[in-house]
Amino acid sequence: MTDPTASGPAAPEGLAEFCERLRPKLVGMLSLYCADTGVAEELTQETLARVWVNWDKVRVMSAPSGWTYRVAMNLANSAFRRRSAERRAQQRLLDRGGVPNLVPHMDPDTPDTLAVRAAVAALPPRQRAVVVLRYYSDLPVEEVARLMSCAEGTVKSLTHRAMQTMRGMPHLSAEEVPGGA
Repeated sequence: MTDPTASGPAAPEGLAEFCERLRPKLVGMLSLYCADTGVAEELTQETLARVWVNWDKVRVMSAPSGWTYRVAMNLANSAFRRRSAERRAQQRLLDRGGVPNLVPHMDPDTPDTLAVRAAVAALPPRQRAVVVLRYYSDLPVEEVARLMSCAEGTVKSLTHRAMQTMRGMPHLSAEEVPGGA
């Protein structure tokens, strides 16, 4: 992650390896959760910047990657709130006869990837979070419960409901639903 020949402060011991290991998982998790790879990349960078700033505390935690996932999810939820506020502001502008600055999104993903992403995005927020944390980030039920501040039974229930919903989506095959058929 850091170039030893580059000028600037060197990364504290273990930080670069930690960030390099978690970065792909964070981008993937956030891509599913946000349904936007560009936003996921930005949120990942912000998450890793917070890891850097707090590394002295993070590295001695019992679950530093869990803390990192929690920061990422909190940043994503904040981004959702911001995006919602932006949409309301754009609508107010449209209602007054103005034209918002809308840029179309071009996504190079495969149709299967887009179908799964759309299915996950269609889930209610807590179910979406459980699916992303359990099946993409590959976290155990206990860790997901801790990250979401809920009981393990709640995680299992949310997971079950999410899988039922996704299995009922006609544009998804059984192989595309996380957790199998």
